[in-house]
Amino acid sequence: MQRFSLLLVSFIIISCAQAQEKPDTEKEATFAIENVGNGIYVHHGKHLDIDDGYQGDICNISFVVGNKGVAVIDTGGSIKVGNQLRDAIKKVTDKPILYVINTHVHPDHIFGNAAFKQDKPQFVGHAKLGDAMQLRQEAYDKLNIRYLGADAKGSEIVKPTILVKDPIDLDLGDRTLKVTPYPNAHTNTDISVIDSKTSTLFTGDLLFIERTPVIEVDIKGLIAAIETLKTYPVKQVVPGHGPVAQDWIAALNNEQRYLNAVLTDIRATIKSGGDMGKAMDTAAASEKDKWLLFDIANRRNVNTLYPALEWE
Repeated sequence: MQRFSLLLVSFIIISCAQAQEKPDTEKEATFAIENVGNGIYVHHGKHLDIDDGYQGDICNISFVVGNKGVAVIDTGGSIKVGNQLRDAIKKVTDKPILYVINTHVHPDHIFGNAAFKQDKPQFVGHAKLGDAMQLRQEAYDKLNIRYLGADAKGSEIVKPTILVKDPIDLDLGDRTLKVTPYPNAHTNTDISVIDSKTSTLFTGDLLFIERTPVIEVDIKGLIAAIETLKTYPVKQVVPGHGPVAQDWIAALNNEQRYLNAVLTDIRATIKSGGDMGKAMDTAAASEKDKWLLFDIANRRNVNTLYPALEWE
């Protein structure tokens, strides 16, 4: 089982591994920050697969500015990216960084944490996040060295100091952030964050927009989590990958359509006596032109899902 978990980690890192407000887009070298408004800022990672030049910067990483201080939501895939994010925050506000929130365990979201240790924030994550980090640390360290090279240096695991088992509120002064944990879904460590002031939902990788969704743990749990996300009274969403969306229900529906197609088609292949190779070639074929990086990500999803679905 441990060997299988480490192999699964390898597949996932490859799949995943992409006060006074400034003007709408602020750039320092290639590190751009989108000012979403009312104290919400987002850096968008690139839609890259690992073979296309992954440098630890493929997911959305964000920060929220309140009158007491700042909350960071995900930190990128290396300390280099984390430092770039921290520098961007310091250009926006001199308020203290109070919280660093990790939406789940995947390396493109957590390895910038070390850049914020000097600020002495509370690190916030799912109740299972610390154990998941520990379990994956050796595999992640090897993969970081392989794919990041010198940029991997200093990108240590920083575990949460606040473990979220039930929904909690984090106080930023004039706004609160509601942090909600989920059962097994994209991973076994998923949380979402809702900002009370702007009704902005940060989903982590419970939602992908444009880029093919990734499933590591439980596709049925992920579909259930999407149904829950649809019930929230929010106005916009920041996904784990892709643009900020005001039509967030449509974005969730798009992902759910893909997930249902994968699930239905794999089950049909199994029922007809087909093997995993056939499922990789045919599952969710109707979705092929609707998502970026489809060919490689979809095959990995089938590789992850097929063995479990054989035993339904």
